[in-house]
Formats: sequence, C-alpha cells, structure tokens
Amino acid sequence: MDQLPSLLIAGQIMMAVMAGLLLNLTPCVLPAIPIKVRTILREAGGQRSHRVLAALAFTAGTLTFFLTLGGLTALLQWNWGTLFQSTLFVAVLVALMVGFAVITWLDLPIPVPTFAASAHGRRYFEAYVSGLLSAILAAPCAGPFLGGVLAFAVTQPAPVIMGIFGSIGLGLSLPYAVLMLRPEWLSRLPKAGPWTVAIREVLALILLAAAVFFSASLVPKAVYPWLWWAWLALVLVWGLRRFVRGNGAVRVITATAAGLALAVTVVFASPLGSSEDELVWQPYSAELLADTKARGTPYLLEFTADWCINCKVLERTVYKEPAVAEAVERAGMVPIQVDVTASDPEKDALLTATGGQALPFAAIFDADGTAVARFTGLFDTDSLVEAINRTENSQP
Repeated sequence: MDQLPSLLIAGQIMMAVMAGLLLNLTPCVLPAIPIKVRTILREAGGQRSHRVLAALAFTAGTLTFFLTLGGLTALLQWNWGTLFQSTLFVAVLVALMVGFAVITWLDLPIPVPTFAASAHGRRYFEAYVSGLLSAILAAPCAGPFLGGVLAFAVTQPAPVIMGIFGSIGLGLSLPYAVLMLRPEWLSRLPKAGPWTVAIREVLALILLAAAVFFSASLVPKAVYPWLWWAWLALVLVWGLRRFVRGNGAVRVITATAAGLALAVTVVFASPLGSSEDELVWQPYSAELLADTKARGTPYLLEFTADWCINCKVLERTVYKEPAVAEAVERAGMVPIQVDVTASDPEKDALLTATGGQALPFAAIFDADGTAVARFTGLFDTDSLVEAINRTENSQP
C-alpha cells in the first residue's frame, strides 16, 4: 500500500492529540478525576525534579495503554470497544475502582510492587498507575472523537497506527502533566482543612459510583439498580454525618454531593421506556432486521453497551424525550437496539457495515433501506427528530 503524504499523516496525528485533549471534557473522565487530582496534589509540593519525573510517569501510564491498544489494532484489527467486551477486563477494572476508592477515602499510598520499589520507583509508581487507569477509563468515550482518525489509522502501517494512538495518550495526559510541572497554578486554592477531607471523601464516592456503573455487565439486571440505591444510601449517611459535624464549606460540599448523588441514582437506576410517551426499543435479531427491510419499513438502529457512558447518557436524555417517540410513531419506524456489551461477530460486523467506528452510534434508514443520517457521539433531540422526519417525508 502506498504511503500517504507525510503532511496528511502529521495532520492526523495532530487531530489525535486534540482528540486526547477533548477526552478530558467527556463523562468518561469523571471517574478518573479523583485519581488525577490525588496524583497532582501529592506531587505539587515536591522538588522540581520529582515533579518532572512524576509528570513523565503519568504520561508513560497513558502511553502504555494507548500504545498497547494501537499495537493490538495493528496486529488484530481490533475495534475500539473490544477490551470492554471482555468480562474479565471489566471485572478487573471494577475491582481497581473499588480499591482506589478505599485508598482515596483512607488517604493511603498505593501499594508498590517489589520490582518497582527495588528499582527506586516507589515515588513515581502511583503517578504511572494513575495515568494508566485514566487512559483506560477514558477509552469508552474516545471513539466518537476519533471516527475519521481511526478509519485512517487502520489502513496504515503499524508505525503510523502506533504514532496516532500514542498521540491520543499524549493529548489526554498533557493538562495533568502541566499541572504537576507548574503547581503554582494551584496556589489560589484555599489552605487545607476539613473541606479538603470532605472533597477527598467525595472523590472516593465518585470512584465507587464508577465501579457500580461498570458492574452493569457483571451482575443480573434486577440487581444493578439496587447497587445504585445502596451507593446512594452510603452517600446520604456520609452526608448527614459530615453535615452535622462540619462547618459552612463542608456543609455546602456535602449538600451538593448528596443532591447530585440522588440525581445520578434516579437516572441510572430508573428503568428505560417505563411510560407510554417514551421510546420502546426492540432488541436486535437478524430476523427482525430482515423482516423490517422486507416490509419496506423505515428503522432506527442504535448500538449500545453497558460500559458505554455516553450511550447511557443518550438513552436517559435524548431517547427518552416524548418528541422522539412521537416522531418514530408518525414515521412508522421500527426502533432496534443492538447491544454489543459482549463480543458478537454478527453485531460487530453490523456496526462496521452500517458505518460505525465506535460507540455511541445510531443510524436512521428510510423505507428503501437508504441511510438518511448517522449519529456518532453525543447529539441533541432536535437533530434526531429532524432526521426521523426526513424518512416520513421520503415515503410515497
């Protein structure tokens, strides 16, 4: 295969760096914030040489994940979500989140393996692990930013693929590495006190929430909502205790945290399609899709997974809007949901054939089977309704 001009490759690499930077604004990064904040604050007071090495270790952690993913993509042609389709991988991730929550709550150092301690890497091992876990947690939201870049990457030689994936890791780690190198930018923060303890405990609770979220594919569906309610109970007990004993700042923090925890629990623990004016999905099957096409019926394909945070955000906001259900009914459309939580060659092939590179992804087809619109990443209700209405107008 002929090499594309080096200028085009450089442009794709710059886009990958920008995508890595933008990842810091996605919902996926929320569970990683406690890990990053903990690392930054631990290194902010050290010598400059220590901060430099910690920043390099943090960046090395993100690069380890993305370069590994890039290598697997080059060798095995993996899709972006392949790792999260592994039950073992998700189980290990949940265990790590719970472990980090306990460590953060108790303000303990991360246990250092013998090999790291003997290599005089004790101080920087936590920064490395923080970078690694931050990259892992950001991965489910990376695909939508990288549709074109990934489509370009998989057609290139292995060194180019590795360069692009490494650039994503550099972009993701850059803001935090800069803060470690320039701790004076944190000098406007108030001095440590009871409020900092409360913040640390809030960060631990966020990590526990992340563990609950990713456990969706590990526990029975009937159990999953109760995990959220148990987490909310823990937050409320903690909040009441802190509110009674705390001062003004602590009370504001605890009240805000409790209110947000209630909202999050209601969103994630509530069933989908529970009222008459909400969209009710039909689970995908090859027979359903074939029958829909044979009848010349327009249809909506949504690809989702339990580990896809952005998918769940869409399903509990955009897709729940009555306007969407009304538009689907007017168009006589069949809404089909394709769950790719676990690896399924048929569903993975359908995602690729439909034009998707990563989740979230949705496509709308008219009565002739022509794709009217494709949606990658987050989008709004008006855009979806407008695309659905186009299928209604195209029917004879």
